[in-house]
Amino acid sequence: MASPATQLQRSSPLSSASSPLQRLSTFKNSTTPISATASSTTPHTTTTSPLDSFASDPIFSAFLSPSFSSTSFSSAALSSGSPASTAEKLHHAIRLLENQLRSEVLSRHNELLSQLSSLKHAEHALSTVRSGVSSLQSSVRRVRSELSDPHRAIATKTLQLSNLHRTAEFLQHTIRALRLSKKLRDLMAASSDEPEKLDLAKAAQLHCEILSLCSEYELAGIDVIDEELKWVNETGERLRSEAMKVLERGLEGLNQAEVGTGLQVFYNLGELRVTVEQLINKYKGMGVKSVNVALDMKAISGSPGGGFGPGGIRGSGTPQIGGGAKAKEALWQRMGNCMDQLHSIMVAVWHLQRVLSKKRDPFTHVFLLDEVIQEGDPMPTDRVWEALIKAFASQMKSAFTASSFVKEIFTMGYPKLYSMVENLLERISRDTDVKGVLSAISSEGKDQMVAAVEIFQNSFLALCLSRLSDLVNNVFPVSNRGSVPSKEHISRIILRIQEEIEAVQLDARLTLLVLREIGKVLLLLAERAEYQISTGHEARQVSGPATPAQLKNFMLCQHLQEVHTRISSMIAGLPTIAADVLSPSLGAIYGVACDSVTSLFQAMLDRLESCILQIHDQNFGVLGMDAAMDNNASPYMEELQKSILHFRSEFLSRLLPSTKTSAAGVETICTRLVRSMASRVLVFFIRHASLVRPLSESGKLRMARDMAELELAVGQNLFPVEQLGAPYRALRAFRPLIFLETSQLASSPLLQDLPPNVILHHLYSRAPEELQSPLQRNKLTPLQYSLWLDSQGEDQIWRGVKATLDDYAANVRVRGDKEFSPVYPLMLQLGSSLTEKIPGITKA
Repeated sequence: MASPATQLQRSSPLSSASSPLQRLSTFKNSTTPISATASSTTPHTTTTSPLDSFASDPIFSAFLSPSFSSTSFSSAALSSGSPASTAEKLHHAIRLLENQLRSEVLSRHNELLSQLSSLKHAEHALSTVRSGVSSLQSSVRRVRSELSDPHRAIATKTLQLSNLHRTAEFLQHTIRALRLSKKLRDLMAASSDEPEKLDLAKAAQLHCEILSLCSEYELAGIDVIDEELKWVNETGERLRSEAMKVLERGLEGLNQAEVGTGLQVFYNLGELRVTVEQLINKYKGMGVKSVNVALDMKAISGSPGGGFGPGGIRGSGTPQIGGGAKAKEALWQRMGNCMDQLHSIMVAVWHLQRVLSKKRDPFTHVFLLDEVIQEGDPMPTDRVWEALIKAFASQMKSAFTASSFVKEIFTMGYPKLYSMVENLLERISRDTDVKGVLSAISSEGKDQMVAAVEIFQNSFLALCLSRLSDLVNNVFPVSNRGSVPSKEHISRIILRIQEEIEAVQLDARLTLLVLREIGKVLLLLAERAEYQISTGHEARQVSGPATPAQLKNFMLCQHLQEVHTRISSMIAGLPTIAADVLSPSLGAIYGVACDSVTSLFQAMLDRLESCILQIHDQNFGVLGMDAAMDNNASPYMEELQKSILHFRSEFLSRLLPSTKTSAAGVETICTRLVRSMASRVLVFFIRHASLVRPLSESGKLRMARDMAELELAVGQNLFPVEQLGAPYRALRAFRPLIFLETSQLASSPLLQDLPPNVILHHLYSRAPEELQSPLQRNKLTPLQYSLWLDSQGEDQIWRGVKATLDDYAANVRVRGDKEFSPVYPLMLQLGSSLTEKIPGITKA
C-alpha cells in the first residue's frame, strides 16, 4: 500500500510531465466551468479562498508553516490511526488547489502573454548592449596603447625637472650658508687681536642662522657644509664661553649692560631658557651649599680658627673640653659669611630677573622674560628663595635636634641669630627696592625665613622663662611661707629682668615676645608674694606697736613696690604696646602689694572714724564764755590726734620713709593709701560735723578749733592737706560757713566747695527742733546714717531731706501757723539748686 505522501505526489498536477502552458490550453478548452466544479465539490468556495480555510484547518495549516517537514507530517498521520482518512483529505485539498490555480491562470492570461513579449524584447536589447560594450573595450585598448608612451616620457621629464629644482635649492642654500659662514669668519677674525671688541650678539645671530639653515634644508652631508659646520660648532662653544663670562661678570658687578649683552647672545643662540635655568640651578646650589657649610661642625673643627686640638668634634656635635669658645666664634663667623653669600645670591638673581623683564629683542621686540617663563610659572627669585628657605629650615631643624652645641649657642644667642636673619632680609629688601620692579623677596618669603629659626626662638623664650622662674622660686620658696626675701634678692630679680629686656631691646618683635615671658614671671612673683602675706588679727591691729606679721607685710609691700616702680621705668621708653603687654602683670604686682597693707590701712581708718564719731557725744550747744575761751581741743579730737600720731610713728614711718616722696611727684602704693585715708578723714569729719545739733556760738568756736587741729594733725602726720584737693577745700569752706548768718548762706561762694548734703545737714542745726533731720526722723545712729550716706548719691540724700521738710510743713499747717522757720524755704531753695550741680568732692 502506498503512503499518503506518495499518493499526493502521484495525483498532483505539478508532477505531470506537461508544461504549464500546455496545461493552460487544456484548462481553456474545458467545457466544465471552474465555478461549477468548485461549487459541486465545496459549497463555500465561492465566497472564501481555499487558503483561508487551510489556514484555520488543524491539518492543512501545517503546510503553510515555513518549517514544514513532510517526514514529521507523515509520521504523525500514520500514528493517528486513520491514515486513509487523512490521505483522502489531502487528495481533496490538492484538487481544490488545482482548480484555484487554473482559475488564476485563466483570469490573467493576457497579462502573462504580454510579459512573455517584454522578455523577448529585453533579450534582444541585451544582445545589442553586449555588442556595444565589446566595441568600447576595443577602443579603450587602442587609446591606452597610443597614450602610454607619451605619459612615460612626461613622467621621466618631470622627475628630471624636480631633481634639477632640488639641486638648485641645495646649491642656493649652500651658497647662503657659506656666505653666512664667511661673515662669521670675518667677524671672528676682525676681533682676534682684541677679543673684547667682538660683537658677541651679532656673531651668535650668524651662528644660529647657519645652524638653522643647515638643519631646515638638511644640508648636512655636503662636504663643504660639513667642513664649515665643524668650525661653526667650535665657534659656538667659544661664543657660549665668552657670553657666560660676560653674563657672570655682569651679575657679580650688577652691570645691567653686561647682563643684557650676555642674555642677548644666548637668546640669539636659541639657548636663553636653558641658560637661565642653568644659572638658577647654579645659584640654588651655591646657596644650599653655603647653608650646609655654615652648620657643618666637622668643617668648623677643621678650620684654622676653630681647631679644637687632637679630639676635634665629638660625635654629638660638641667640641672637646677647651674648644667651646673657638667653636662658638667659628660658628658665628660662618653664619655671618652664609648670610653675606645668601644676600649676594638673591641680589644677583634679582638683577638677572630685572634685566630679563626690561630687555626686549631688537628685532622681534619680545621681552626676554617671556621667553624664559610661561604664564603661571614662579619667578626666578621665588624659585631660588624657596630652595634657600627649604635648605635653611632643614639645617636649622637638624642642628637643633642633632647638635647640642649648636642648639645651646643658637638658643642663648638667639637675639644675635635673629638679628642676622633680620639684617639679611633688610639688606635684600633695601638693595632690591627699585620702583617698577618686583622686590627679590615678598613679605611671605620673609615670614618663612623667620619661621625657619622659630624653633630656637621658642627654646630661647623657654630658657628666659626658666631662668627668671628659677630665680623667683629661689627667692620665694613654696615650702617656707614665713621667709621674706631681702632687698638684694629682689634687686637680683629686677636686674635679671632688665638684662633680658636689654638683650632684645634692639628688636621690637623679640622684645614683645620676651615681655610676654616676663609677664608670666611677674604673675608667678605676685602669686608667691601673695602666699607670703600674713593675715588675721595680728596683721590688722593698730593699737600697739607693729607686730612681726605687719613688719613682714610692710617688707613685702616695699619689695613689690620696688619691682613695680623699676620695671615700669624700664618700659617707659618702649612703645605703648610694650606697656600693654606687661600691664596685667604689673597690675597683679600692684594689687598684691596693696593687699599686703590694705587691711592695716582699713583698720587705721576704722579707728579714726570711730574717733570722729565721738563728736556726737560732745555738747556743742553749751552757752557761755567759759566754753568759748577754752583753748583745749575736744576729747575726741585729742584721741584722734593721738591715734594719727601713733599710726605715724609705728606704721607709716616704716611704710613712708620720707615725707618728701609725695612732693617729689612719685606716688607709691603706701602714699596713695595714705592720701586716700587722709581724704576720707576730712570728708568723714565734715559730714559728721554738719550733723552736730544743736550748735551754739561757743560750739562753733570749739568746732572751728577742732577743724584747725584736724588740719594740723592730718597735714603733719598723714599727707599734705594742700594736695588733697576737694576734701581740703571743703574743710576750709566749712569753717567760715558755720559762722555765716542764715540769710547770707544762699549767696555765699563757699557753697561751691561743699557737697550739697553737708550744707543741708548743717542747716538743721539752725532750724527749730520740730524740723527733724533724716537721722532723727528715721531713728538711726550716726554710724548707721553715715553708712547709708556712703551708699547713696546726692539725689537720694535730698529725697530724705525733702521728706523731713514735708513733715515739718505738714505739722505747721496742722497747728494753723502762718509762718515757717527761715531755714525751711532756704533749705528748699538750696536743695533744689545745689543738687543740680554736684561739686567735685568725692567720697574716699
